Amino acid sequence: MSTLNSTRRVVVASFIGTTIEWDDFFFYGTAAALVFNRLFFPTVDPLTGTMVAFATYAVGFFAWPHGGIVFGHYGDRIGGNRCS
Repeated sequence: MSTLNSTRRVVVASFIGTTIEWDDFFFYGTAAALVFNRLFFPTVDPLTGTMVAFATYAVGFFAWPHGGIVFGHYGDRIGGNRCS
């Protein structure tokens, strides 16, 4: 396999993975703003429910890089991309 073809495959795979990941955050943020306050927190004030839904969104958003560091480290060490 040529280097250009390999590089192209890596770029396409990275683009697809990043797109899916950001779509997840976009859809959750939209649902947190529109639905989650009534769905998960029906007994509290709507503003408080929305703020709590956005707080769970923030936890995931800020924990995301830490998970990438930890799991990226283990993926590099024990992953399947070993040189022959």
